Amino acid sequence: MNNKSFISELSQRMGYTQDDTQKMVNTIIDSMNDCFQKGDVVSIPKFGTFEVKKRLERIVVNPGTKQRMLVPPKLVLGFKPIASLKEKVKNGGQG
Repeated sequence: MNNKSFISELSQRMGYTQDDTQKMVNTIIDSMNDCFQKGDVVSIPKFGTFEVKKRLERIVVNPGTKQRMLVPPKLVLGFKPIASLKEKVKNGGQG
């Protein structure tokens, strides 16, 4: 589903115009981005939790040249869905 169809579906469900719905979605995303920049966890009930995690420095090997390289530590965004959503996706939407 692309952004246009998502906003269209959401606006129909909520009873708002597509412009107002797009503004609301953008506001939510901007707020979440602000939280991620601060390192905060964003938990959405009945959906899941977004969390910024630090991935440690590690050594990887290039399979072609067998050269070892050091990958520096970095921050990554992780998502952990709630158990019922995870199970529903696992079962192909049934459940």
